Amino acid sequence: MKPLYIFWLLLLPFLTLGNKSYGDNKLPALEGPYLGQKPPGLIPEVFAPGIVSTKHRDLSAFFTPDMQALYFTRKENNSKKWSLITFTLENNRWRKSAVVPRVGRPFISPDGNTLHLGKKYRQRSPAGWSEIKSLGSPYEDIRIMRLTASSAGTYVFDEGTRDGKGVLRYSRVTDGKREQPKPLGKAINTGKWNAHPFIAPDESYLMWDGERDGGFGGNDIYISFRQPDGSWGTAINLGDKVNTDGEQSSPYVTPDGKYLFFNSYNSQGNGDIYWADARMIEALRPKSAS
Repeated sequence: MKPLYIFWLLLLPFLTLGNKSYGDNKLPALEGPYLGQKPPGLIPEVFAPGIVSTKHRDLSAFFTPDMQALYFTRKENNSKKWSLITFTLENNRWRKSAVVPRVGRPFISPDGNTLHLGKKYRQRSPAGWSEIKSLGSPYEDIRIMRLTASSAGTYVFDEGTRDGKGVLRYSRVTDGKREQPKPLGKAINTGKWNAHPFIAPDESYLMWDGERDGGFGGNDIYISFRQPDGSWGTAINLGDKVNTDGEQSSPYVTPDGKYLFFNSYNSQGNGDIYWADARMIEALRPKSAS
């Protein structure tokens, strides 16, 4: 086994108390990358229908950096309870290995050493995974839904409010010290709603969902590219292949850079996970940001 994969297997008992291991015999044989699913093109498709995307509210999929484990969240229709579900790749076959209560909106740092949980986190060390820790002030004073991080340690996170006051913020690490969070500029923080950001590991682009004039309705997914002077460029709507008159949210690009994942909600409030070829991102990149 790969050393990093072993670490992720060790993570499962530490996620929370009361976790269970699952060997789901009802699942079809899932072999190969991406749960054995046929890769999509530039038109988004439902990811793993009936397996990951079901009748429940299935959202926020992400892979570990070594692509050996998949995590996503699910809200059961009947119980209304949220869970964090894990599939792991063992001997080229995927199996459902754990279902545990969800804590925040999880996100794995690019180096695989931090499990971000909104304003909380777990840190990996040679001794194993820590207990849940708080990011402390001022993060504890903000209703963070999703916090993502770049390879350089820059945080980008949201504020869970629809009163028009919530913004996306960032916090960099400079000379080994973390800066106080600052709001991103008007290119990002415009409109009624900005949330669920994803910053590229190399900080070359930032994605999020929001409501603003000129959208397709509800939440749309937007992208901004880093400019040569270090600023963020004008927000670009991902277009009608991704965005609909419903709600799309929580964009994420796989660690290998190949696929865009995002959430899409129907009129009943249930959600599925979609994926598409990440080349659509490069097609939107302005020449000035290349």
